[in-house]
Amino acid sequence: MTARRQRGKGQGGMTGALVCPFRGPLTSPLVGPSILSADFTRLGAEVRDVVRSGADYIHVDIMDGHFVPNLSMGPAICAAVRRAAPGVWIDVHLMIGNPRAFIDPFVRAGANNITFHLEVERKPRQLLRQIKEAGLTAGIAIKPKTPWTALAPVLDEADLFLVMSVEPGFGGQAFMRSSLPKVRAIRKRCGPLRRVEMDGGIASDTAAACRDAGCDTLVAGAHVFGAKNRRVAIASIRGARSVRGR
Repeated sequence: MTARRQRGKGQGGMTGALVCPFRGPLTSPLVGPSILSADFTRLGAEVRDVVRSGADYIHVDIMDGHFVPNLSMGPAICAAVRRAAPGVWIDVHLMIGNPRAFIDPFVRAGANNITFHLEVERKPRQLLRQIKEAGLTAGIAIKPKTPWTALAPVLDEADLFLVMSVEPGFGGQAFMRSSLPKVRAIRKRCGPLRRVEMDGGIASDTAAACRDAGCDTLVAGAHVFGAKNRRVAIASIRGARSVRGR
């Protein structure tokens, strides 16, 4: 995978360095299946299957029932993904009101990237640095109603900028095309060495619009985990013109 050409620092308590997909140049977009859409009765097998099918990383959505109107998983699930797939990059998206309290637990659980929401953090630059000092890459996210200009003070600090194309909290929502101008503006200013990630309503058609706008990192849940052929689904999001079946 293209992502594995970039080397990262020691990550999240892991033994040995994982290859970092969230820093440096890319030659093709990255695809990260969100385990929110996986079958939790066989989570380890699901994670290994999408990695074998071409996933570049695994996306873990954390919700607290306060910042977003839903409750999901915690550090224990992140640790379970790490045990199931020791060599996979784990991208944790904190949709919670107090991200500072959960940086260390997710570092210990084996996360490689932690993204938090700008809307809940008064000192985002400080928190980004705290995450990077722990040996991870650091991302910052904005909800659909937050303008991209709110990120201007940290465009030189974050490794990844996550633009939500649905209201965070639930899967299966329709893609909001109003998110695309934000991506163009961020990409123009952050350059090619930082990731611009889109999450929400990503499928083959919407992924094409995201790539055209400047996204190089795409999160997809139901489109991957619900597919009959996950290899084809992942390749269609990445933009591969052809792919052999599994």
